[in-house]
Amino acid sequence: MGTFRIEGGKQLQGEIIPQGAKNEALQILCAVLLTPEKVTIHNIPDIVDVNKLIFLLEDLGVKIQKRGHGSYTFKADDVNLDYLQSSQFKQDGRGLRGSIMLVGPLLGRFGKGYIPKPGGDKIGRRRLDTHFEGFIKLGAKFRYNREEYFYGVEAKRLKGAYMLLDEASVTGTANIVMAAVLAEGTTTIYNAACEPYLQQLCKMLVQMGAKISGIGSNLLTIEGVTELGGTEHTMLPDMIEIGSWIGLAAMTRSELTIKNVSWENLGQIPSAFKRLGIQMELIGDDIHIPKHDKGYEIQNFIDGSIMTIADAPWPGLTPDLLSILLVVATQARGEVVIHQKMFESRLFFVDKLLDMGAKIILCDPHRATVIGHDFKSTLKATTMTSPDIRAGVSLLIAALSAKGTSTIHNIEQIDRGYENIDERLRAIGAEIVRV
Repeated sequence: MGTFRIEGGKQLQGEIIPQGAKNEALQILCAVLLTPEKVTIHNIPDIVDVNKLIFLLEDLGVKIQKRGHGSYTFKADDVNLDYLQSSQFKQDGRGLRGSIMLVGPLLGRFGKGYIPKPGGDKIGRRRLDTHFEGFIKLGAKFRYNREEYFYGVEAKRLKGAYMLLDEASVTGTANIVMAAVLAEGTTTIYNAACEPYLQQLCKMLVQMGAKISGIGSNLLTIEGVTELGGTEHTMLPDMIEIGSWIGLAAMTRSELTIKNVSWENLGQIPSAFKRLGIQMELIGDDIHIPKHDKGYEIQNFIDGSIMTIADAPWPGLTPDLLSILLVVATQARGEVVIHQKMFESRLFFVDKLLDMGAKIILCDPHRATVIGHDFKSTLKATTMTSPDIRAGVSLLIAALSAKGTSTIHNIEQIDRGYENIDERLRAIGAEIVRV
C-alpha cells in the first residue's frame, strides 16, 4: 500500500495543465470495439483505471499502438470473444467499474456481451439496472450467474425501441447508445444523460458513421446503421481535476493558473466555487485563481438562508466534486450544507477532517453542515487513509493546507484517477513525497 508524506501549510504558485477526462476515456475506449477499422484517440490520461481498461482491450484481441504521450491507435479487427468466458476475464473485469461499458459495443457488434460484477469506489450502491433494462428493450436476453456474479446479454439482432430511462445514468446512457447505433431501426432514449463526456462519445460515433440526433439534450434519437468506420478523436480536459485545482488554490491561498480548461464544458463548476467565495478570472481558455490572502466568504441565498450546494444530473453540479467543495468550505467564512444526493457513503470521509480540526456536522449519510474556520485556525496535520478517488484528493488538499507533516495511505485510490499527481504538485511548489 503506497503512501504520500506531505509538508503542508505552504503557498504554491505556477501553472498546471489538466489531464484528459477519466470519465470520458472509459466510454471512448470501449467504443473502439464498434468497428474493425483504426480509431486514434488523443489526450488519454495515464491513470490506473484507464490503463486497466486498455489492458482489458488488449486481452480481448484489440491491436493497440502507443503513438506518443496520451495518444493511442486501436484496431478491433480480430476480437477474441472466447476471452469473455474465461476465468481471467472474470477476475480482471471485476477490478474496474468502467468495464461495464464493454457490454454495449460487444452486444451491438457481436450479439453478445458479458461482464463480472464490476468494482470501483466504495461510495454506495451503483446500480446496473439501467444498462441491462436498456439492452433488454433492444431485444437482448439477460442472464445472471449468482454464484459467480456474472452478467450476460445476447441477441441475434438488436432492434430499435423507445425507452424512458429510470435514471439519467451517464454510463447507462453511454452503454445503450453504443449498442443502439448498430441496431436495426430507430431507438429513442428519453431521460438520457447529457454530460459533456456523453456528448463527446456521441460526436465521435457520428464521425464513425452513426446517426444520432438530440446530442446535448435528454432526448436522443438513433437511426441504426449496419457498420461503423474508423476516426480520430481528442478527449476533453478532466473537469473534476480542474475543480480539484481550483479547490487546492483556495485552500492553500495560492496563485495558480489552470491551462486549457474548455470553459464551455465546465457547467456549474465555476459557479459552485464562486458560491463559496472563490475568485477566479477567465483568461482565454485558462482559469487564473489569485491569492485569497483575506480568505473567502460563503454566499447566502437571496432570502438570507444558509447556502446549500447539492449535486444533480447535468447541467447540474457533478457529484464527483462535492468532496472537494466540502474541504474548501472548512476554511471559508460562514456555513454551508453539502448535500450528496447520489451516493450514500461518499461523505463518510469527514471523520478524517474532524480529526484535523474541521467543524463539520454529518447530518445523515447524504448531508453535512460545514462551519468554516476563516483561516483563524488551520487544519492539523494527521495520518489518514484514502477511501476512494475523490475523497482521497480532498484529503490531499486538506493535508497541503495543514501545517505540519501529514501521511496519506492507500494512495492507489488517488492514482486511479489522477495522473502523476505528486510530480505535478511538486512542479508548483508542493512538498509531497511518495513513499
